[in-house]
This record gives sequence, structure tokens and C-alpha cells, in this order.
Amino acid sequence: MSNPIPEKFSDLMEKKVFASLATLMPDGTPQVTPVWIDFDGENLLVNTAVGRQKDRNLQRDPKVSVMLIDPENPYRYLEVRGKVVERTLDGADDHINKMAKKYMGQDVYPYRQPNEVRVLYKVKPEKTSSMG
Repeated sequence: MSNPIPEKFSDLMEKKVFASLATLMPDGTPQVTPVWIDFDGENLLVNTAVGRQKDRNLQRDPKVSVMLIDPENPYRYLEVRGKVVERTLDGADDHINKMAKKYMGQDVYPYRQPNEVRVLYKVKPEKTSSMG
């Protein structure tokens, strides 16, 4: 499958870009959370803990919008709208450690809470908009 992210913005998937993830609350209002973002060549990957608001929202309604703003040029951005195509616990622990390495330079995610269960979401991009 071809890369759904415009080539001109693929570098944002490699940089330490803090993304804003918008999900929908039960009453339909938006809820936005800063997240670390990853890309597997086809889907955006978002890692969270089971039971957090974004986890509950995404299980109920798979529609999302993700905004990535270039840290080197705040007038350059990519918005990706799409839907969750997979929610899995498999590999979520390894993935959060991979993200800790990318974003913090640490081999192990340092903010893990006792009894925390990590979950990995795959979001299939359906539409993008961008500037820059």
C-alpha cells in the first residue's frame, strides 16, 4: 500500500514532534491530548494506558484527528484525520519503550505506574491537510 502521508511531510513522523490527538467524548465534544506519535508506513501509532480518557473515547468512537506541528517551523503542520483500525496490548510495552528512546533518549519508559497496562492504537489516515 502507498504511504498515505504526503512525502513533503514524512519527516514529521521521524522528528520528536509532540502531536495533538483529538478524540470524541460521550457527549460528542472534542477532547485533545498531547501524544508521542509513530508511523509504521501505513498507520499512525498511538500508545496510551488502558482506562485513560483517550482509551475510553477511542474504544467507543474510532474517529480521530491528529495535528503535528513542525518544532522547527510552527507555520508548517500536518493534520491527519482517520479511524482506529486496531487496538492491541500485544507489543505495546515494547512500543512505549521505543517511544521513550525517541522522545527522551531513555531505553525504558520512566513514567510507568504500578499495575499500568499499555495499549497500542493503529490509526488509518483517511484525509490530510497541511501547510508549509
